Amino acid sequence: MLKKIIGRFALASMLIHSFCAAAPPHAAKLAAPADTAYRNGKVYTVDARDSLQQALAIRAGRIVYVGSDAGLEPFIGAHTTIVDLHGRMLMPGLIDGHMHPMQGGAALLKCSLSYAQLTVEQMQTRIQTCLDRADVSHANAWFEVVDWFQEAMKPAGAVTSRATLDALKTTRPILVMSSFGHTALVNSRALQLAGITAQTIDPLGGRVGRDEAGNPSGILEDAAYEMVTELLPKPTPAEDIAAAKAALDALRKQGVTTFLDAMAIRTGIAAFAHLQRTGQLTARAHFAVLITPPEGALPLEAVAKVKALAARYDQGTLKPAPQITVRNAKMFLDGVITAPACTGAMLEPYFAPQRSSADAEWLPGKNRGPEVYFPAPVLARLIVALARAGIEPHMHADGDRAVREGLDGIEALRRKFPHRDIRAAIAHDEIVDPADFPRYRQLNVNPVLSFQWEKPAPDTIDGAQAYLGKTRFKYLEPAGFLAAAGARIAYGSDWPVDPLDEWFALKVGVTRTNAPTADPKFRGRLSEDPGLSREAVLRAITLNAAYELHQEQETGSLELGKFADLIVLDQDFVEIPAEQIATIKVLQTVVGGRVVYQAETFFD
Repeated sequence: MLKKIIGRFALASMLIHSFCAAAPPHAAKLAAPADTAYRNGKVYTVDARDSLQQALAIRAGRIVYVGSDAGLEPFIGAHTTIVDLHGRMLMPGLIDGHMHPMQGGAALLKCSLSYAQLTVEQMQTRIQTCLDRADVSHANAWFEVVDWFQEAMKPAGAVTSRATLDALKTTRPILVMSSFGHTALVNSRALQLAGITAQTIDPLGGRVGRDEAGNPSGILEDAAYEMVTELLPKPTPAEDIAAAKAALDALRKQGVTTFLDAMAIRTGIAAFAHLQRTGQLTARAHFAVLITPPEGALPLEAVAKVKALAARYDQGTLKPAPQITVRNAKMFLDGVITAPACTGAMLEPYFAPQRSSADAEWLPGKNRGPEVYFPAPVLARLIVALARAGIEPHMHADGDRAVREGLDGIEALRRKFPHRDIRAAIAHDEIVDPADFPRYRQLNVNPVLSFQWEKPAPDTIDGAQAYLGKTRFKYLEPAGFLAAAGARIAYGSDWPVDPLDEWFALKVGVTRTNAPTADPKFRGRLSEDPGLSREAVLRAITLNAAYELHQEQETGSLELGKFADLIVLDQDFVEIPAEQIATIKVLQTVVGGRVVYQAETFFD
């Protein structure tokens, strides 16, 4: 494949040089001096042929030239900034099609367990350290902890409960949030303040964990933890803006030039809107407004909520400078497929050990996870109502039953509007029944996948392998299977479910392996999925994600007339060993022709 790319590069260079040598009269305007010109590089375009070029020029935030170094000369004027890439790779900016930037930014400012594999005692020590450092004037205020990798607790199967937090030296109510975002652990003080008792009924779309006596255990799943979070002091506008700033700083260093906030609420959109008005928005910001299961039962009211936010914040036709769009709605169809939660909605039951001994045989149990949070008739009506209003559905579905019902809802949408260009998306798709693989292409559904999950790790091995059984486990994280069935795969990090590390995710997407430093238990490839090629993972995080967001005519590839959203890398993604992809660093990030990040080593 690489030889073909190099061959295309040589042929394209000759053709462009010939064109420039005999340029027609109307080309003079096209070849007016550029604002910035890059030369002597490897320009990976992500065009229809994945062609490689040498040079690129930018004027007024758009690309006005892509081609050979020789053809660049007419675009260089007295005031053109010339950047010698010294052979480095330049490519389109990354487009993250599913993340939670407000939560990610806020987490950078809170007590964090850092996604670490911890024993119960280590978890307690870390939280106590944070408590001891906190402002003593907040002795009775809520205390939040984030980035708890619940599925990686040591030893495997370690149990946490309200007693884990009650043992800490504090009177404060404590909320510990799982990094997956679907489970919270709280202490007895928090349960008391929330009024959660043995008599509390599980809310729609959630579950209260209980001990053997039926009392609340301190574990709250999905909508159940909202009984606690609604008691937390709401962030001030200044705190929201600080979180948005922290998120943007992290994004531009990773090379992210566009993102979709896949759980947007008004206050978060308002924070980014403030940054846009003050010239501090450094990535194109798209927002999928959250619709909860109770709201879904009243589709017209749910649509009105999204439309009201769009009317206030959506900035219309895209321009070179980054803007805000509000054109999507987010629905959670289920929770997570991994243990201990097992809240993914499954077609067949999870497996469970049949004896208490260490060599217990695992057989199908009775738990299929929850019912899909939006019942099928409700989901179909809601999706159709959204589409009628020009709003596109973006659904979370982890289990194969949630995926199927999401696809069924989109099928109803396609029947209602067969000729409308509606970019429906289903995020995560961790377990998909093989019978549903071809439906993504047939229904033009974008699977938005988090490649970093496609590796052996505590969540996929300890928390999924035995619980899914051999037949399902071989299809776990089915990126390659979906691609083979013709699905247009887009990428979404789901940050802060994991640390924001787009290059590690791309490496995993290609290799299906964990980091070399991982525990020996988590070596090798995950499941039987063949994975994706380098070209496929780059297209997923550029042009395909741009398509998901109706942005492919302006971004996602480096072609004439498109916005100058691009990044410069310290290594060649195409040439380096696949395991080394995770070590790539971004040297420069450009959005609409404006440099928004530049590493100190850029000119080394």
